[in-house]
Amino acid sequence: MTAEQFIEKLSTFINEKEFDKVEKFFKGNDGVTKSFGVKFGDVFNTAKEFSAMPLDEVSKLLDSDFYEVRMGAVSIMDFQAGNKKTSAEKKKELFNLYILRHDRLNNWDFVDRAARNIIGEYLIDKPRDILYQLATSESPWERRTAIVSTHAFIRKNDVDDTFRIAEILVHDSNELVNKAVGSWVREAGKKDQKRLFDFLDRYVKTMPAATFSYAIEKLDTERKKYYKEQRKR
Repeated sequence: MTAEQFIEKLSTFINEKEFDKVEKFFKGNDGVTKSFGVKFGDVFNTAKEFSAMPLDEVSKLLDSDFYEVRMGAVSIMDFQAGNKKTSAEKKKELFNLYILRHDRLNNWDFVDRAARNIIGEYLIDKPRDILYQLATSESPWERRTAIVSTHAFIRKNDVDDTFRIAEILVHDSNELVNKAVGSWVREAGKKDQKRLFDFLDRYVKTMPAATFSYAIEKLDTERKKYYKEQRKR
């Protein structure tokens, strides 16, 4: 399975009606990325078909300026990382490729597609210093990876890193990072509500609106009202 074969297969699904959709989803604003004109479902299905692609070929896909081709690459990596038959060594290689080529993962949905499986799951039983490095990166996409990756830990009832990284990012200047912080403290709060309330109590007046909105989304009506009133004071 080669990058060239993947692109050839993907090209069979080109549909002119799809060209404008990339504008809606791509927030990287790099002035280079363009649409291949393929439905997201066809991208994911093709990626699944090519899920055994060697990583050197996947890396070639990441070189593409086409959004759907890069999404295909990220999806192939995610399929491999999530496969129970994937070896520990291969998971390490996937982790390294993600970090090495993060400049090509310059959109919120590239991160959300793969950060949990490729980064978070790999770090379950390892030091997590890399996440704190990413959390202080100049790249909003790397900062988003830092918080989204902690979803893997949340699923194991481990919320410490989620809240610690959220504190680093709580006043981030990028709205797409704000939304991720709010989303994942909300999810972590389902495991440890007290930690969520402590976080909200501390930052309710200063966190960005998007972070606040996502963080309180699943709270009961009275608790939402309480925090909204606190925010106004």
